[in-house]
Amino acid sequence: MEKYYFGIDIGGSFIKFGLFDSQGSLLEKWEIQTRLEENGALILPDLVNGVKGKINERRLNTRAVGGIGIGVPGQVDECGNVVLAENLGWRDVPLVQHVKEKTGLPVKAENDANLAALGEYSMGSGKGCRSMMLVTLGTGVGCGIIVDGKILTGAHQAAGEIGHIHVDDRIQEPCSCGKYGCLEQLSSARGIVGIARRILQEDADAQQAAGRNDAALSAKRIFEAAGKGEALGLQVTEEFGLYLGKALAMCACVVDPEVIVLGGGVSKAGSVLLEPIQKYYRQYAFLPCENTEFRLARLGNDAGICGAARLFLGQTCVLM
Repeated sequence: MEKYYFGIDIGGSFIKFGLFDSQGSLLEKWEIQTRLEENGALILPDLVNGVKGKINERRLNTRAVGGIGIGVPGQVDECGNVVLAENLGWRDVPLVQHVKEKTGLPVKAENDANLAALGEYSMGSGKGCRSMMLVTLGTGVGCGIIVDGKILTGAHQAAGEIGHIHVDDRIQEPCSCGKYGCLEQLSSARGIVGIARRILQEDADAQQAAGRNDAALSAKRIFEAAGKGEALGLQVTEEFGLYLGKALAMCACVVDPEVIVLGGGVSKAGSVLLEPIQKYYRQYAFLPCENTEFRLARLGNDAGICGAARLFLGQTCVLM
């Protein structure tokens, strides 16, 4: 009997679903809006209904469904309980137990950045490597680490939280974690805009040369400006590259990955983004790690659902 697997990626805006066959081929994908009302109480019923609806639509025998893998934007313990997912309003949610009870199917759950890394490792830019880091650059800065095919989660499920590496003593506003000067405050999409605004406030010439209202700034526009050789864009990408390249050099001393893959919305800037990161990475990296290869992610928004399905398809282990 052919087996089918669901890969699900719960995000703050959408819940993405993927249906895979036993060879790992993506047969179909779809998404629904994430309903955050009532502290995320509607998310689990919507997720369960999404799975059941597809099983009915395709007239699948439940015995043909090998499992449901779920990615969550937060901390997930070894039993599949969501300890904390602030963006969803979740705290101490028995995710795996609930979905298993409602569907009667095997269920596994993991942090979404870890599963995106697993997806790229298995089916994308990390395929064929023994170890890799996937750094996701978007609203925040996330990271998933794969070592010898195993997800590295750490004793407190905090491995890969590189967005909270301290990089700057000058930052006066608190990070979402409550600390100050975190990488996420400078290398996320919002952080990139923040760097640009600070430069414009401090440098009247830069403001005049930019010729735009700083309220219209976005990471996309800044990288486009850098690609055109505009001074502000180049200055911002240089500073961004310094913070992220230096932080990744620190990480390499601990993990020593074969490949570092850059994903997330910000990574769409391509070589404009890669060049300053690699430059400062090599400047600060320990000599044996200096030539670590950098690649751009290939799976895009499908990395999460692919990684979630691989929890069953790949018989993936987790390193504590």
